[in-house]
Parts: sequence; C-alpha cells; structure tokens
Amino acid sequence: MTVEINKLEGIIESILFTMGESVELGKIAAAIEHDENTTRKIIHQMMDKYESESRGVQIMELEDSFQMCTKKEMYEYLIRIAKQPKRYALTDVLLETLSIIAYKQPVTKLEIEKIRGVKSDHAVNKLVEYNLACEVGRLDAPGRPLLFGTTEEFLRRFSIQSVDELPSINQEQIENFKTEAEEEIQLKLDV
Repeated sequence: MTVEINKLEGIIESILFTMGESVELGKIAAAIEHDENTTRKIIHQMMDKYESESRGVQIMELEDSFQMCTKKEMYEYLIRIAKQPKRYALTDVLLETLSIIAYKQPVTKLEIEKIRGVKSDHAVNKLVEYNLACEVGRLDAPGRPLLFGTTEEFLRRFSIQSVDELPSINQEQIENFKTEAEEEIQLKLDV
C-alpha cells in the first residue's frame, strides 16, 4: 500500500507543480482514479510531510482546490535570485534584427520588416528589453514611426567603441546575399 501511496503522491505533486494554479479536488481525484475523501486525505498527508521536512514549497488548500506554492519564508531568497542580472540568449532572429538595426540605424520597424520579410515586433521588443537597442527618435513622416538604434550596452557586449568599428560588407557579399534571398523566395513560390 505504501508504494501505491507514494506513487499517488508523486502524481498529485506533478499535477500541482505543472498546473501552477489551484486545481479542484474533483479533478485531482478523477486523475488518480480515487474518491474525493481519499484524495483529500492523501493531499493532507503530503501537506504534513512537506511541513515536517522543511521543504521550500507547500500545498495550500483553497476552498475545494489545492495549489503548490512557495513558502513565504523563502521569499527573500527568491528576491535575491530575481535581482540577479538575467542572462539572455540571442537567437538567430534576434541577431538578424540586431544586425539590421546596427547597420541601418536609425531605422523603423517597417524598414526592418521589409529587409527581414516578416513581422519584427517581438524581436525589436526583446532587443529593447535586453538593452541592446532603443528608441532614438521619430521619423518625420506620416504617423511619425519610432526610430531604433543600438545602445552603449550593445557596444560593450560586442567589444567595440562605436558602430563605425562594425565589419563592413563588401559589394560581392551583398550580391551573394541578394542571390540567396531571391533563390529562397523562388523555392517558396514553387512549393
């Protein structure tokens, strides 16, 4: 019976952890294929066990639902983690968008989208969030679209003193890029 209880506790724990919000007792009971009274007893045993083992999480009962939460005495440690600088990964999409901003700045989202051929809102917003790009003004045109450029953080991250130090692309490379892009577009049209 202990093996089955341990297995049921594991199932309940995974349900509460994965859902991240409160889960109704009836749904948990249906998932573990037991009645609500038995399920409630198992969950209460788990709550006692979590308390006695000084774990960082607890199960809270909210009316006829249960939710896995962090214990409030752990908040200060979570705050320490949250205050640490975030490490972020620059995906190919972000690098492509950043390179367009770096070489064409000041540039509007519309210009970026023309070059990339796809919507770029998310990529530009992420680069602004990462402090690699920023709003540098507005274009003097209808709608006054925002202009974007790189930041000092961009220069630091890429170990350059100014955007003038960015590698230059020779005309032959530009022609190769254009040819590759045209071939890619033609392949998509043929499909």
